Amino acid sequence: MRIPREHRLGWLLCAPAVLAMAAVTAYPVLAAVRLSLYRYDLRFPDARRFVGLHNYLTVLTSAVWWKAVAATLVITLTSVSVELVLGMALALVMHRALVGRRTVRTAVLVPYAVVTVVAALAWRFAFNPTTGFVQGLGILDRPWLSVSWSAFTIIILTEIWKTTPFMALLLLAGLALVPGDALRAARVDGASRAQRFFRVTLPLMKPAILVALLFRTVDALRIFDTVFVQTRGALGTQPVSLVGYDTLLVSLNLGLGSAVSVLIFVLVTGAAVAIVRGMGGALPEASFR
Repeated sequence: MRIPREHRLGWLLCAPAVLAMAAVTAYPVLAAVRLSLYRYDLRFPDARRFVGLHNYLTVLTSAVWWKAVAATLVITLTSVSVELVLGMALALVMHRALVGRRTVRTAVLVPYAVVTVVAALAWRFAFNPTTGFVQGLGILDRPWLSVSWSAFTIIILTEIWKTTPFMALLLLAGLALVPGDALRAARVDGASRAQRFFRVTLPLMKPAILVALLFRTVDALRIFDTVFVQTRGALGTQPVSLVGYDTLLVSLNLGLGSAVSVLIFVLVTGAAVAIVRGMGGALPEASFR
């Protein structure tokens, strides 16, 4: 089948970046895969030996790994879903603002400019049982970071506050690409505002929504900073990245830690492929022309 000219041009434009990324990431990935096939503990360097897939079997049969996968999925699915809705709302506000548009966009993007560790510390101190201002609100007076469900709530709220502006920025770019003629034609045909949004705007924004979901899902699956600062993985909030940290850098088990890292890579890659295949098939043909 003959590849369209536009597709060939797209691949040629992407080739330098793809080659650079491959050169930078290929060696670490291959090194991790190689180490994952060895029993290699830095505390006992002389005991290093080849064990094949034993490290992967150890991780995949461990309850710690599957609890971490469940915690990661809870944080990812909840935060990304809420961010998509709030990001769309903020994008619409920024897109339609007639007065102070630059001020609105700057204010919305402020949380995203805050370093993740700083944002996590701010939310942790806000819900501190002795010094946090949230405790003074009466109905919210409870040990938030001492109970599993409320600890998850704080982590998810921190992620939503921090990264919703990023989602809104990507969706705003998608809104800017929606042709005004299509919206005006729908209005002439008698479509209501809701009908124009769901039947015209959203279908034309699917490429931008795909990119936003892809970027945020991949990022959320690798969550580390927020959980490390707020709970250190206690109360069942430990994500897969923190399991890798504890195994590789705390326990100094390079073989088992590398297996965890490879499994995280497979998890993130699988999620990315699923999103692209799930939404890519529903993209309008016009987006490829």
